[in-house]
Amino acid sequence: MATQSPAPRRADLLFRNATVVDGTGAARRSADVAVTGDRIVAVGDCAGIAADHTVDCSGRVLAPGFIDAHTHDDGYLLVHRDMTPKVSQGITTVVTGNCGISVAPLLSGAPPQPLDLLGPAALFRFDTFAQWLDALRAAPANVNVVPLLGHSTLRVRAMPELDRPANDAEIAAMRAEVRLAMEAGAFGVSTGTFYPPAAAATEAEIIAVCDPVRTHGGLYSTHLRDETDAIVPSIEEALRIGRALDCPVVFSHHKVAGKRNHGRSAETLGLLAEAARLQPLCLDCHPYPATSTMLRLDRVRQSTRTLITWSTGYPAAGGRDFHELMQELGLDEEALLARLRPAAAIYFIMDERDVARIAQFPLTMFGSDGLPFDPRPHPRQWGTFPRILARMVREEQLLTLEAAIHKMSGLAAQQYGLQDRGRIAPGAFADLVLFDAQRVQDRATFEDPLQLSTGIDGVWVNGAQVWQPSAQAGDAAGSALPAFSGRVLRRVATDHTVTTTPS
Repeated sequence: MATQSPAPRRADLLFRNATVVDGTGAARRSADVAVTGDRIVAVGDCAGIAADHTVDCSGRVLAPGFIDAHTHDDGYLLVHRDMTPKVSQGITTVVTGNCGISVAPLLSGAPPQPLDLLGPAALFRFDTFAQWLDALRAAPANVNVVPLLGHSTLRVRAMPELDRPANDAEIAAMRAEVRLAMEAGAFGVSTGTFYPPAAAATEAEIIAVCDPVRTHGGLYSTHLRDETDAIVPSIEEALRIGRALDCPVVFSHHKVAGKRNHGRSAETLGLLAEAARLQPLCLDCHPYPATSTMLRLDRVRQSTRTLITWSTGYPAAGGRDFHELMQELGLDEEALLARLRPAAAIYFIMDERDVARIAQFPLTMFGSDGLPFDPRPHPRQWGTFPRILARMVREEQLLTLEAAIHKMSGLAAQQYGLQDRGRIAPGAFADLVLFDAQRVQDRATFEDPLQLSTGIDGVWVNGAQVWQPSAQAGDAAGSALPAFSGRVLRRVATDHTVTTTPS
């Protein structure tokens, strides 16, 4: 086991006797890991290195910090800098601005749905994307940030009417915003043509607005126009946009939704595998058969069950079943929707076998896709990554531990162009998670979603500890530490070559 040469004599932090799963997909091995400042300085036998602080990792796994490839934490980062729902899972980096919605650039007193899923209207206070990034740098959170710019947010800012394609002047205004955001540090642009603010956007509009993505080496992330019956033409549209922009395409929370489409993941993954031979792409998913977003009748009708997470029109609906409320209030679907909205819901709309097949696909990363300001959020906001380790790895053996951690770290770092992150190696940034592979477990449920996971025994971001296990006897959780060591990250050029690992 090699160490950096020459090996340092002293380090700030030393992890001894760890089972190291390094994020590359390579087999686990026993090793020590030394950290000085924000970087790993040695991996291997570090018996000759003294340290200011030593962690005995016997019987536990040390892995790169998990990269949450799909979040809506844009505003939460500013309001809850401890980021407890994320660091308690071992997450050290979050990708924001997904599904076409970002808190910037938008000055608005009442953003329309689904922008309001990002949190209170007061968060939409940034006139430029750069101002939001500056706010994150001035008051950093406990996690690193990979920022995307939302196309729907641009439409709300630039267009007085959203139910039509943008005209030339509006396209020019949005394109200028994309250029400014890319120059400020955006990794790319996300779209959400599934949602009302962007449903009327044409393929040509998206390509024209996103043109600076091409010149700045960014990426294109998409919540597809349709994830149900028309999923194949929706995938084909996204692939065309990626080719026109000469950039990687990220397929957000890939799923085949609706009872009629269960099993079609074999078809969609075959299409994506073939496309990946010709253009760079990847996808993310989470390990649950239910999704969560604004309340929509099409989603209600496609789902086996719908739970209301919050409702402005009828607050007592929170946590209730949509169809039970119909009976209780004596309303039909459309009347209940009018009574509840604006509102959000959890939809049981996927098949477990599709979820498993998508998770095993070599180009799949993992993302929570949680809505952090929901009073009763989908449990994925608190439990995604421990659930993968507990259920998909330990219980169902859908993935090896090495493959799962590669998807959680090294693969995501590679796809997003994160230099020196997502792996344990000399010179890499010290984003690390220590966990017990036999004890790690999600506890968040649909009925009780605000629950800490167990088995995450420590998390470090840029060399500073942000999560520690509880010192109380019998308490298997822990607490966030006010390190606030996260950073706004920068994208670097990548050849998009993906190293796949066996599942």
